[in-house]
Amino acid sequence: MDWRDEPESQTSILEDVELLVRCGLHPWERHPERPNRLKVSVRLYTTTAFDPATNAGYLDYDRIRDRLMSWPARPHVDLLESLLSELADFAFEDPRVEACRLKIFKPDIFNETAGAGVEWFRKRRA
Repeated sequence: MDWRDEPESQTSILEDVELLVRCGLHPWERHPERPNRLKVSVRLYTTTAFDPATNAGYLDYDRIRDRLMSWPARPHVDLLESLLSELADFAFEDPRVEACRLKIFKPDIFNETAGAGVEWFRKRRA
């Protein structure tokens, strides 16, 4: 696609937010005193233009960060997909968010890899 055909848009980004969260299916992940280290990345997309005179179109990543910062206090969650589903629903509470890309990565899960995780791209449902 030629860039001249692209619609104007903006993206609000949080990259590699590091959290300790009780999650996972493996027996070693279920110890309540040893939560998993997670890296969470979020991209919120909109075609709503930002107006510097009124701040209309402002996508607030602080609200997403605040939600993520509450995760360490939550009870154990088996699947990363459950966290992503909740985060996607929360992102779409802002009516300007038209799509989001969400990624949760466990950097310490296996010795032979840099990590494992799940990434979703979701569009607002009509």
